[in-house]
Amino acid sequence: MEKSDSKLILGTVQFGLDYGVCNTSGMVGQNEVRKILNFAKNNNIQMLDTAFRYGDSEKTLGANNVKDFQIITKTSLLDEGVGSVISNFHTSLERLKLESVEGLMIHNIDDVYHPNFDNLYTELKSLQEDGLINRLGFSIYTPEQIDHILSYFDFELIQLPFNIFDSRLIKHGHLKNLKNRNIEIHARSIFLQGLLLDFESLPNYFRTWKVEFDTYQKLVRDSGFSLMDYALGYAINVKEIDYLVVGVNNSRQLEEVISSSKKVVDANRYDIEDINLLNPSLWETD
Repeated sequence: MEKSDSKLILGTVQFGLDYGVCNTSGMVGQNEVRKILNFAKNNNIQMLDTAFRYGDSEKTLGANNVKDFQIITKTSLLDEGVGSVISNFHTSLERLKLESVEGLMIHNIDDVYHPNFDNLYTELKSLQEDGLINRLGFSIYTPEQIDHILSYFDFELIQLPFNIFDSRLIKHGHLKNLKNRNIEIHARSIFLQGLLLDFESLPNYFRTWKVEFDTYQKLVRDSGFSLMDYALGYAINVKEIDYLVVGVNNSRQLEEVISSSKKVVDANRYDIEDINLLNPSLWETD
């Protein structure tokens, strides 16, 4: 695959679900989806990230002729059976109105411990050999999961959480290990589901880290850059990361992200080593 000079991948979970702790506008409407995709295409964003389990996201993309994009999608749950996962992948192709995808990732990393996972992976490798999938990979959450899959599987792609608060994968050498295996790295949670862009309207759950958040915001203000500039600039400067997955609710936000991505920002990481903040699945925000 020829690499784009843009380091951005457009995440499309918002096209199919109401997603994000700071999202007050809900799922993106059809008209706005078209605007976002057109703006992405016109600004050299070549890859879209979606999943079978992202509600109507794949269907919405298929309705907007995404053949000019490289599509990364993800598997359904293995608990439903190997046959179901394979059948659902074909459903993904039908929804997307594509004959093949650039990448398919194992969405639920716990599936690798399922007794039928080796059978599933063999089936996925067969789909890859048949040209329906260009590259296979995994979507992971923890450093330990990276260690496991590197030990047992050959793959070409990985999607992982990374942001200015969470540098575990740098400190423990995981990003370097992945690059040594020539695995393409897609980083998500660059803005920690929008938290890093808006500290003023957070749920009460986040009061635990008020002191750290206040200190971080002062650091950013003193730099002269915006919250977006700083968080995005930090991630862009990590040389091991090939692409950053960013999600937006409208074309104006995408314009802001693209503009911010072109700035030269000397940003330093700001570690907050608390898994209750770093892993959104643990957030208690209801």
